[in-house]
Amino acid sequence: MSDHIHIGIVVGEASGDILGAALMQELRKHFPSAEFSGIGGPRMLALGFHSYFPQDRLAVMGLIEPLKRLPELLRIRKFLREHFIKNPPAVFIGIDSPDFTIPLEASLKEKGIKTVHYVSPSVWAWRQKRIFKIARSVDLMLTLLPFEAKFYQEHNVPVEFVGHHLADEIPFVIDKFAARKSLGLPEQGRIVALLPGSRASEVERMGSLFMESAVKCLEQDPGLLFVIPSASPDRYRQLHIALNDFVDYPIQLINGHSHEVMAAADVLLLASGTVALEALLLKKPMVVAYRLAPLTFKILSWLVKTPWISLPNLLAQKLLVPELLQEQATPETLSAAVMNYFDNPEQAIALSETFAQMHIELKRDASARAAEAIARLIRTPII
Repeated sequence: MSDHIHIGIVVGEASGDILGAALMQELRKHFPSAEFSGIGGPRMLALGFHSYFPQDRLAVMGLIEPLKRLPELLRIRKFLREHFIKNPPAVFIGIDSPDFTIPLEASLKEKGIKTVHYVSPSVWAWRQKRIFKIARSVDLMLTLLPFEAKFYQEHNVPVEFVGHHLADEIPFVIDKFAARKSLGLPEQGRIVALLPGSRASEVERMGSLFMESAVKCLEQDPGLLFVIPSASPDRYRQLHIALNDFVDYPIQLINGHSHEVMAAADVLLLASGTVALEALLLKKPMVVAYRLAPLTFKILSWLVKTPWISLPNLLAQKLLVPELLQEQATPETLSAAVMNYFDNPEQAIALSETFAQMHIELKRDASARAAEAIARLIRTPII
């Protein structure tokens, strides 16, 4: 096969742009003259990607905004479907954004175009019947996590576990004291990082709760220092207002630098999300908490099929780190879980060692593995 091929890619958000750019670089090692088009972000554009629409037109979240933007999203998908059917790529790759990309993959596969989906939707956790639509839509699913691949194997969907790009990016050994020095934090003493989320609604629900939990911890150990990294300037302003009620306590707010703050800390108290995986890769003992609107939580409780929500527990398939949700997440329970790590240092050490083994499992040079799997698919004759 000629190296001068056309590869279609659609990404729907900033995280997909990071994956897409790294994938393009690796695919060019297999196909040096490959051309890429579809929808991509600034990192992909810098590598010569041709984007028919701005990537942020697909970046919608929640329940209401996608409905308001539905006519535009349908027009974009119709254009892409017609364009790629008229100009068939060697392969089409949908990166994340499954509600947009998987129906597009289904249409293209029906026309004989090879399709790949990179980053599994949480089909193993909820709306599991989506697996049948995915099976009809993709020639290959690329997963970041091993238990995802197992789910697809059980349903006879071609799959490859490629590892997680964060495991490739985050160093295996973390220098806690260097991180403290870079942030101007004391090199000695116990530090707890508070990470209440990146969205306004999360910070509204979790911010003051975490600060109240810090106060409870200080009742047991007045020497503790608490540090909150804000996810954005808007969250910094929001947290700064919340901190007005806690000015007498050693709680320090930092604009950005979340990785450095996490690296500098001894224990993390965090809102459930990708940050839990980052904490695992940084080998940090953590307490996971989350609160949702009561009705939303009730609906999700009916839908979600897994006993855990945090990635450390999902990867281990057992309770490794505390998960305190809804009414269980109180200043008393959260502070007790945080202080338990300080009261039982051998438990914290054992957890860090377990996280190190998980890091090894996830560190697989994900972009290179993904590119190799896609290259094999491209070179495989259609039967």
